[in-house]
Amino acid sequence: MNAPIVHGGGITAAALLYGGQPEDWLDLSTGINPHPVAVPEISVRAWHRLPDAYLVAAAREAARDYYRSGTLLPLPVPGTQSVIQLLPRLVRAGARIAILGPTYGEYQRAFASSGHAIDMVASLEEIDQRHALVVVVNPNNPDGRTFEIARLSALAKRMATWDGVLVVDEAFGDSEPQNSIVPELAGSANVVVFRSFGKFFGLAGLRLGFIIAPSEVLDRFEGWLGPWAVSGPALSVAASLLRSDTTAISQAITERSLALRRTLEAGSLKIAGGTRLFSLVEHNVADRLHAHLCQSRILVRKFDYAPNWLRFGLAADAAGDARLLEALQSYDA
Repeated sequence: MNAPIVHGGGITAAALLYGGQPEDWLDLSTGINPHPVAVPEISVRAWHRLPDAYLVAAAREAARDYYRSGTLLPLPVPGTQSVIQLLPRLVRAGARIAILGPTYGEYQRAFASSGHAIDMVASLEEIDQRHALVVVVNPNNPDGRTFEIARLSALAKRMATWDGVLVVDEAFGDSEPQNSIVPELAGSANVVVFRSFGKFFGLAGLRLGFIIAPSEVLDRFEGWLGPWAVSGPALSVAASLLRSDTTAISQAITERSLALRRTLEAGSLKIAGGTRLFSLVEHNVADRLHAHLCQSRILVRKFDYAPNWLRFGLAADAAGDARLLEALQSYDA
């Protein structure tokens, strides 16, 4: 069994190590909208009954329009993490996998646990007929690297010649919808797209995501997940919010993202990448800076595979920015 991956979050563990109560901490370790949207009204029936077909249909139809997937009805899943564990089933046992990295570590963990050979590649040009499945996170976590739709489309067509599957993870795609491949590649027989719901809407605790793929692929995932995989309340919330006007949400995220970048720059940090929901910083002694921030009750994300990186999520307001800046300026390098 592979060791667990260290992710963002974990305020309780940080508080036990560095002191204070969890509510005393400023959590900047995740890439989640710091302003959760108001949860729409949920009918008592959604709480009381097993998820009815009409709830599933309403969520899928709303997701189709929101993600611009044409005739494809995205499949709701209990968070995209749940289906990462199922990806190895899409290919034959022992098949070779390519993962564009460095990226979200659970992909490598899932395929390694299933006995697949894995190539961590740095460019699309390294992918060839040896690879039965390729994972591209776009925009990438944690460096924010993006791939043009035309390049991914060309890769998908090339892989189709050897029956290869292209998986594109657009978990952070809601903030950059113009970069989504869904309108271009929806329906391609060998393309699977993952979308996260909770990051953009600030409702990560809902544990909801969507898969966009040909119906026969979605049928396989649905069978693997089993009945009632997504709760009625989650389906109800998705159906409502995916049909709402998200302009204000997007604008607020942009404002918070700009404020974070200004704060990091004022704190003399070098921004190495990111998305609108987080910034990646390169620092020579990132471990020391991480510990200093923890002593100030501020949690950011560090990386075991990149000891000079720290990822900063968005603070909820100017007070959070000021608290972060004060901690950065008090750091004695």
